[in-house]
Amino acid sequence: MYYAQFRAFHAVATYGGFSKAANELGLTQPAISDQVRKLEERFGILLFNRHKRLVTPTELGQALFEITKRQFEYEKQAIELLSESQKLRVGHLNITADSPLHIIQTVGDFRRKHPGVSVSLKVANSQNALYQIFDFTADVAVLAEPPGDDRLEFIPLRSDPLVAFVENSHPLAQYDSITLDHLREEALVFREGGSRTIQTIKQEFADKGITPKVVMDVDGLEALKDAVAAGIGVGFVTQPEFGYDRRLKAIPIDDCTRLLTESVVCMKDRAHLGAIKAFMQATRDYIKNKGDV
Repeated sequence: MYYAQFRAFHAVATYGGFSKAANELGLTQPAISDQVRKLEERFGILLFNRHKRLVTPTELGQALFEITKRQFEYEKQAIELLSESQKLRVGHLNITADSPLHIIQTVGDFRRKHPGVSVSLKVANSQNALYQIFDFTADVAVLAEPPGDDRLEFIPLRSDPLVAFVENSHPLAQYDSITLDHLREEALVFREGGSRTIQTIKQEFADKGITPKVVMDVDGLEALKDAVAAGIGVGFVTQPEFGYDRRLKAIPIDDCTRLLTESVVCMKDRAHLGAIKAFMQATRDYIKNKGDV
């Protein structure tokens, strides 16, 4: 409400006169004088002693000047902060991924280009990752099969088949590949219901008329691997998610035809924000460079 008046007062106190203040602010001297006069009249006080061309703050004016110096210094700092953020010299990006393996290289590329932007990378299944995009907990999500939602902007990252995996001493470990029928009587370990991997393997079983024998549900990839390594049953992941684990063997499933497509997703109405825009571009660059190899 009083911003323009405080700004005029501060300029006069800083530069020692109404004419100099007007020049610095790009205003006329009467405009500056009017703003200061309104402030004085509003509170019934005197902020400057005026004698010919000499303008000096009163005791009250000097006290106010100490406050406005802090006020406009904070404004300057705020502008500098926003400017640095705009240039991506500072900032923070929240990423949620159903598997960090899908995105870690892009995160590395992004950080090398923008070292001032810190990154938080959390793991959640695709369903929860999508929820976090919609409630703004995450700026960017990496998830399987994003829904056709007009609010989302997404970049397909990669498509991979599902594999089964077992503990090394499991009878299926002798095979280089299996079919879904091999799994008809096997004990299975599934991830939580929001996992696109599990939704996909259920569809594959349904296509073959197989009712899966699920003996355990677990939350998260590491818990799934630990359960399978303990001999509880057979697990399912995409090939990149399996990575390497000396306790386990991954086995391709010959007649499992569906691919899981991982995509990088953000809200369309936030896609212009500096860090999000830069990360989406880093993803496009990663895909292009990968294709050029």
